[in-house]
Amino acid sequence: MKKYKVGYTTGVYDMFHIGHLNLLKRAKEMCDYLIVGVTTDELTSYKNKKAVIPFEDRMQIVEAIRYVDEAVPQVNMDKMEAWEKYHFDAMFVGDDWKGTEKWNRLEEDFRKVGVDIVYFEYTKKISSTMLREQLKRDE
Repeated sequence: MKKYKVGYTTGVYDMFHIGHLNLLKRAKEMCDYLIVGVTTDELTSYKNKKAVIPFEDRMQIVEAIRYVDEAVPQVNMDKMEAWEKYHFDAMFVGDDWKGTEKWNRLEEDFRKVGVDIVYFEYTKKISSTMLREQLKRDE
């Protein structure tokens, strides 16, 4: 029996790589139903970044992953709004966020509504940023 009924995680999932797959697999191992928020192109631009893979394509990629039960657009960074919409009981995130002011506050807010934040070890030596940098070096 899984620890959680409904799990939720988010990401850009640009240039899908093994780190993304590891997170989704580990999340699904802990919940019966996994909802994955895929960051829209508009929201990605708030970080002054541009996704290499267009949003619609990233949605299709994430939807095709067998660990994902439902892919949804992530249109803003408001995790409590997402909880109000999807009613998850666990949120999964990389441990690179653990201990930050933002996530400490989220832990406190989610605790009040019975949601656990589960931090997974960040997959070392891979990220979309690293892939982008490698592509630039190879040009």
